[in-house]
Amino acid sequence: MLRLANSKEDYNDIYRLLEEKHNALAEAAEKKTTSQRILDMTAFLKEQPMLINDCDEQLIRRLIGKIMVYEDKITVEFKSGVEVKVEM
Repeated sequence: MLRLANSKEDYNDIYRLLEEKHNALAEAAEKKTTSQRILDMTAFLKEQPMLINDCDEQLIRRLIGKIMVYEDKITVEFKSGVEVKVEM
């Protein structure tokens, strides 16, 4: 009976460690994706002229995730996760 209890504890430890490993791998993959997105955005921005006179739809699509317009403010959420609020 003692052997059975120990094997169950071992199984629980193995399951917990596998779950921790899975979570760590998922977090690392997310960080890698974010880093790659930042590198891509940096390279894209370096190719752009310093002064933008016209609306560049390609630039907007690459940088902005969504724009929300409220009665008293506008919120711009960039794909990098940065959020800018402009009060009206």
